[in-house]
Amino acid sequence: MEEKKYNTKEIEKLFEVGAHLGHKKNRLHPKARKYVYKMVNGVAVIDLTITAEQLHNAKAYLIDAAKTGKNLLVVGTKRVASQFVQEYCTKNGIPHITTKWMPGLLTNFETLSKNTKKMIDYETGKADGSWEQFVKHERTKMQKDLNRLKRLYGGIEGMKNKPDILFIIDIKREKNALKEAKQNGIPVIAITDTNTNPDTVDFPVVANDDSPSSAHYVIESILSAYVVEQSEPAKATKPKEVAKKEIKKEEVKVETAPKAEEVKKEEAKPKKATKKTVKKEEKE
Repeated sequence: MEEKKYNTKEIEKLFEVGAHLGHKKNRLHPKARKYVYKMVNGVAVIDLTITAEQLHNAKAYLIDAAKTGKNLLVVGTKRVASQFVQEYCTKNGIPHITTKWMPGLLTNFETLSKNTKKMIDYETGKADGSWEQFVKHERTKMQKDLNRLKRLYGGIEGMKNKPDILFIIDIKREKNALKEAKQNGIPVIAITDTNTNPDTVDFPVVANDDSPSSAHYVIESILSAYVVEQSEPAKATKPKEVAKKEIKKEEVKVETAPKAEEVKKEEAKPKKATKKTVKKEEKE
């Protein structure tokens, strides 16, 4: 019997946040039917046992990716998720796009790098006072340009290379991101509702992506696995270093016992006469 990759608590939590509520029958994608438990009042009810297993697989994949140092890019411009994604990813240093996917972002990565560099140069110039040499209307124009660049590239300024993995919220909305990922051979993890085709994604998690509570729970559950695994190696190095230092201290303190042969030799050696022993002998 195949071992289950989920627990009942996970299913209960998914049900609690409303992850089981799909779309109406007229919006149900044919490829998503196999993930539907049943139809209730014309609405698809997602089989959460499948969702829980998909969630487990996605997290396991990200844990392995974090161990090997692979980079993740999160794409979530959907209104119910964008603010949450921005706050969570900014806090944990994960590259993200929450306003607009720029066409050709992956296929023309060099242009992206130039724009992010321009944005960083603008920010540096403004901070160190270099902008003061320009007249007022030029500074205003530069500020507008900086605001535009920050809106489009603000979450990916630290991304030096193409991402190794994409995590997409709503593949229907982010169809361009999915298309470019496929063209570049980049694996995709995605939350796929019942109005999309989950088979187009490497690691789909079929769940309600229209509800903030459902979307936020699944996003945090997936990303937390990546974040925790990234921080584990740093924590693990400290105890080892301490252990080595303690061993060295012990080696200094411990004195080796003399060997039996050395003890016998020492006993066999004649004792040197001292003044006290000489006086005793004279008296006798």
